Amino acid sequence: MRWHVSVLKPCLSSSFCNSTYYVRTLTTASRESYSSISPMSTLKTTIEERDVGILCYISQLPGFRGILKQRYSDFIVNEVDTDGNVVHLTSLEVPPQIVEAVGDRANKVSNELDKDYKSEIESFRLLASEPDTQCLEAFIAQITSASEDRSSISPILLSPDSDKAHRTAMHNFFKEKFKFLVTDTVDGPDASSKCIRIRLNSGGHKNGGRNSKKRKERGDKPFDSRGSDDWPEHLGKFLRFHLYKENKDTQEAMSLIGKMLGLQPRSFGFAGTKDKRAISTQRVTVFKQHASRLAALNDRLIGIKVGDFCHVKEGLLLGQLLGNRFTVTLRGVVADSEDTIKRSADSLGRNGFINYFGLQRFGSGSVPTHLIGAALFRGEWKNVVSMILDPREGERDAVRKAREYYKETGDIEGTLRQLPRYLIAERAILQCLKKCPGNYSQALKSIPRTLRMMYVHSYQSYLWNHAASMRVQKYGTDQVVVGDLVYCKENDTEKDAADFNSECEDGSCGDIYDCSNLDETTGTDCPERKNALVKAVTAEDISTGNYNVDDVILPMPGSRVCYPTNDIAEAYHDLAKKDAINLAESVHNVKYSTKCCSSISLRYYFFRSLSLSLSCTLTLF
Repeated sequence: MRWHVSVLKPCLSSSFCNSTYYVRTLTTASRESYSSISPMSTLKTTIEERDVGILCYISQLPGFRGILKQRYSDFIVNEVDTDGNVVHLTSLEVPPQIVEAVGDRANKVSNELDKDYKSEIESFRLLASEPDTQCLEAFIAQITSASEDRSSISPILLSPDSDKAHRTAMHNFFKEKFKFLVTDTVDGPDASSKCIRIRLNSGGHKNGGRNSKKRKERGDKPFDSRGSDDWPEHLGKFLRFHLYKENKDTQEAMSLIGKMLGLQPRSFGFAGTKDKRAISTQRVTVFKQHASRLAALNDRLIGIKVGDFCHVKEGLLLGQLLGNRFTVTLRGVVADSEDTIKRSADSLGRNGFINYFGLQRFGSGSVPTHLIGAALFRGEWKNVVSMILDPREGERDAVRKAREYYKETGDIEGTLRQLPRYLIAERAILQCLKKCPGNYSQALKSIPRTLRMMYVHSYQSYLWNHAASMRVQKYGTDQVVVGDLVYCKENDTEKDAADFNSECEDGSCGDIYDCSNLDETTGTDCPERKNALVKAVTAEDISTGNYNVDDVILPMPGSRVCYPTNDIAEAYHDLAKKDAINLAESVHNVKYSTKCCSSISLRYYFFRSLSLSLSCTLTLF
């Protein structure tokens, strides 16, 4: 028997929407005492719900069993934009209006390339060696003879040059003589040498672009086009597209597309990450890119498609979505009767469920990500590196052998040759340690920020789940109580709200180690809640019925966060202390954790789905 459940889940956190439909919300409530929770002390091959604070359930009905995500196609996620539209991938083609809009610019570039550059090449010969001159001549010939789409032309690398003054002269030469090319400096074959890299300027930089004076050495990182000035005025500066992916997480998909386009991951914007073991569709924006470049990737991408292109004025920010629509298939369902399942589903739609962070937030490997996050909070850089790099159970043979090889030999080069490219964090750490042996703090900083901060967010989610469980066990899910946090309503007095929020701004409500903008937790201010004020519920609020349990929010631990004024705040601090973490003080000065304002670090602890439908398919195996 297969049951299909479709849930439209609203985004009820101002900063992040937990993308989990959790099957066990249909089961009988747990009666386990909160005080019995033990601190994190040992690593398990797999984690269970109780390990991360998922302890309570709303429904008192008999439970049933089922298999979730047996196949990745059993879990379908469609983002819902801020206008309430469910996002689907409907077209892979570039719209005619976009093709026409970029035509004028393409003609301009083509006219520039029609010029004969023999005299410029002869001038270059006076600055560079003969092999470099021949290399440049062939590169320009390749560009000028190519069709209109030159996006596949790879950059070239000149001979190693240790003379910085000479490299500067070379850069200036290209800015003056070859304005359709862009240069930068990268590492050479050995640590002491540098090379100049040259590519076709797809963005049409003028005199090297507005950021040319600030351009840093990028090592082996791809080029970024964010400095492009030559852009059609009537086109929005951001290309928005729909990303369809199968069995891949959002970060992996963005890294792959970015690598193919020669873009840094930071060039992309999205409203939220989606589950890996799923089929998901979401909106993505990228700065100053043409739709034809992305559309051309569809033939090369596996398990990923992009389409529904349009240009917009603003890029997407985390939290800019109404929610997600989930279509879930439960396999191997075992229940007392079909009526049991229907009554459970009705209860879910009517009564809602606790807004826990699901198990995927804590990783699928044998080393849960919240353990890594806790070690980051403690400043144990070497330990964190080991936790990420060490062999772990349940991985593919190739990955396991690469990890074991590094642990036994310490050979970074050999390990990088064996380690799959999708292990982004591991490869970033090793590449940094190759350049800076023993600098574990710097190695962790080399991990892409969105991925690095997910470790910290995982530990925050661990604390949040336990606080939510304590809230249910002490006060239930039927009513709001004095001390609960809520967003202020229009009829609240401005003084009460201002006084409460100013206390948090002064830092009296607790301070976690600083970090610039934790993407997964807070991202950038969500417009809907950017200026929202928070207050603690009073006895007067309860007597007037101004708030109900649907309004209750719990904070993600962070800088200047306001905790509830009842005893729920103890759940955060007591559990953190068991992990040797003080939420009010930092043991180090490195910015790995969160810095967030009170109004964007809060999450509704309970909600009801906007719509729910249920169907059953009997399948004979």
